[in-house]
Amino acid sequence: MYIDAGFDGGNIEVVSCDNPRAIDLKIQPDTRSGHAQWFYFRVLGGAGQQCCFRIVNAGDAAYPEAWPDGSVVLSVDGENWFRAPTRYADSLLTFEHNNESDVLYVALSPPYSAAQHQALVGRALSSEFCRLHAAIPTVEGRTIEVLALGNHAADAPAIWIIARQHPGEPMAEWFMEGLIDRLIDPQDALATKLRQSLAFYLVPNMNPDGSVAGHLRTNAAGIDLNRAWADPSPETCPEVAGVRALMDQRGVDAFLDIHGDEEFRFVFAAGCEGIPGFTEEMAEQDRKFRVNFRAENPDFSVKNGYPPDAPGAADLSIACSQIGHRFGCLAMTIEMPFKDNAARPDPIAGWGVDHSKALGRAVLAPIAKHFDL
Repeated sequence: MYIDAGFDGGNIEVVSCDNPRAIDLKIQPDTRSGHAQWFYFRVLGGAGQQCCFRIVNAGDAAYPEAWPDGSVVLSVDGENWFRAPTRYADSLLTFEHNNESDVLYVALSPPYSAAQHQALVGRALSSEFCRLHAAIPTVEGRTIEVLALGNHAADAPAIWIIARQHPGEPMAEWFMEGLIDRLIDPQDALATKLRQSLAFYLVPNMNPDGSVAGHLRTNAAGIDLNRAWADPSPETCPEVAGVRALMDQRGVDAFLDIHGDEEFRFVFAAGCEGIPGFTEEMAEQDRKFRVNFRAENPDFSVKNGYPPDAPGAADLSIACSQIGHRFGCLAMTIEMPFKDNAARPDPIAGWGVDHSKALGRAVLAPIAKHFDL
């Protein structure tokens, strides 16, 4: 039996795999950072064996409180994923599987590869409705594509939607796939209406360096991009510096930042109520957006999983707070679960690919209502 993670998005260190009933593994931390939680690896040559996997450093993860009553995703083809329950005790995360194939993929959540990203961008740019607004180089020389769809007139309201600042949250890019595929659909009446009236600026993956490296939260320089929006360095976080500069040039009338949360088992939004100058009008826009999103997709919850910031106490290094403060607009962080939506459980997939894509498609409805379309 052989176990490796030497591929796009892979992350694991093999401690021992001599005994299929006691395969010991370690999650590797992000480069230049102590963050660790994401794992993704494959097992080769294990057909016909009952395997017990033990992640021996799970207690050192960034969010060990996420492990109890959890699960991992498994696949024999790297495309179709199903859940396996885990046990957590004494810093050990344990799960078992009876291998029926000579290849088994294991991950914390269904991965979204660089090849899938390139295919999504290519599909979008081949549409008559989409163009490349900008290409921003990353620390390691990869490219962040900023896609523009819709009405390119200077006075068209601009909505910016970014995803995967934290690379170990691949559900965010599945969300973007659902959103983009709907926006470029010439037969979709709502998408057509929105393209005629709004300017969409979309960043499917803010952190391709971290995604390829199998990081949880940081880019190649060890920077948590969602803590860099107040004063982004062009050297260590060109990803944020580049996107924020484009926002300053074009303007922002609404902003969504798409994420995943390791612990909470529901879909929710965190707003920017703690920013200086947060108004009653902004609060009402936030409330209506949540209600309208819930009406379109019952997976979305109107309650916030995080304690709201006190007035004036928001961290302006976080994208949602910085953009809400900078532009005085609706600004929200959308969080999806790693495990499942406890209110609408899926015993096979958990919170999976289809759920994330459906949420991305559904977000067009509250966007339309926000702009009275």
